[in-house]
Formats: sequence, structure tokens, C-alpha cells
Amino acid sequence: MNAVSLVVPVLNEAKALPTLIEALSALDPAPVEVLVVDGGSEDATCALVRAAGWRVMASERGRAVQINAGVAAAQGPLVCVLHADTLPPADMIGVIRETLTDRRVALAGFTPLICGPDKTRWGTSFHNWIKTWYAPLLLRPHLFFRGVRLLFGDHAMFFRRADFLAVGGCDPGTPVMEEADLCIRMAKLGRVKLVPRIVRTSDRRVAAWGPLRANWIYFKVGVMWAFGARKRLARHYPDVR
Repeated sequence: MNAVSLVVPVLNEAKALPTLIEALSALDPAPVEVLVVDGGSEDATCALVRAAGWRVMASERGRAVQINAGVAAAQGPLVCVLHADTLPPADMIGVIRETLTDRRVALAGFTPLICGPDKTRWGTSFHNWIKTWYAPLLLRPHLFFRGVRLLFGDHAMFFRRADFLAVGGCDPGTPVMEEADLCIRMAKLGRVKLVPRIVRTSDRRVAAWGPLRANWIYFKVGVMWAFGARKRLARHYPDVR
């Protein structure tokens, strides 16, 4: 059975990690490893990771750079990139293995449900779902008709490590939307698929920005990315940690 490595890029995620640690301890079967790639955290992130028994490595800051470093160092032939504020179902590893038995699928991801402590953000969750359809249809129609969806970090994307390395991984010059860029690269090898299984993602951005502003920001950075304004994306996507 193919082993699965979980790669978690982090920066100052001490608030989110206890819940993630609890969720990953319930995975059945378990991953071969949880590899946390730290971009220079100044809080208790690394201490929490070591206490959980996970592997931790330091990296230059930047999510694309951190993901590239983690996948390169991963032990398993299958890799899932999981954000610290995203909680997977208990059978996540089995879903990843089963999905990637289809060699026509190059990359896949789960369906995120945006949740807070006391509410579910149904509108934003729906926008995130339909965006995986309309974004490639409007921006890369030739890929859409080949069965390619554009996925993002909240989707807990997974793939074969060898395929990721073969396409050169994430573009280190893309500070935001690096996952969508990876979808374009991986589409050369096969389908990009959204799996109809839920992962629960924190609504911390929606809570900080408000639902209307959050969805506008998501739309705006997507359009900017599509038209090549990639160096300017980070200033339009403020950090909320």
C-alpha cells in the first residue's frame, strides 16, 4: 500500500495547531509522517510540532518555497499538502490512496467547508466550490474541457511526489495562488480533480475581513493571477494570523 506523507507549511500557527494535532491523531490509517515546514515562526509553533512527535524542518519563508522543500524531503510516494487551519476526515489517507490509484488523475483535492467556532460560512463555501469550475472555464478553457479544476490551499491538495518533482513543483515567485499555478503544471500529466469529501477550514479570514470583502479579495487575486500580476498579489491578500 502506498504510504502518504502530510506536508504542512506553517508560519506562526500556534493557535491553530492544537486542533490539527488532535485531528491528525485520529486518522485511520495513519500517514507515514507529518512533515511541518516552518518559515521562521516566532511563536510556539515548532515546540508544539515537536511535542506532537511530528517531523519539523526549517525553510525560507514563502508558501511555495516551503511546499517545495517539504515535498522534496517527504518519505512517502504520495503527498498531501495540508494547511494548519484545515481539518481532514478520519479516513483521509484511504481517500488519497483510492483516488490516486486512477493513473489518469494527476492531482486532486478535498471539498472545503469554511467553519468558525459557532457558524458555517455557507456562502463563502459555495463560492469556493463553484470557483473551481468557473475559474478554469473563464481563464483556462482549454484545460477546463480536459477535466481540469483549479484548486487552492484550503482543498488539501494531494498528488504523487514523483509527478510534483517532474513538473518542477510550485513556482517560488508566486506568493499567493501557488496552488492554482501548480494545477496548471500538473494538468500536463492528467486530470485535476475535486473529491466530494469535506475538509473543514477555519473562517479566520472571513471573520477578519467580513464575508463580502473576503469573497471580493478571493475573486480579485484570482483575476490578477490569471493576467500575470503575480508579484503584486501579496499586498492584496493580507495576513490574518
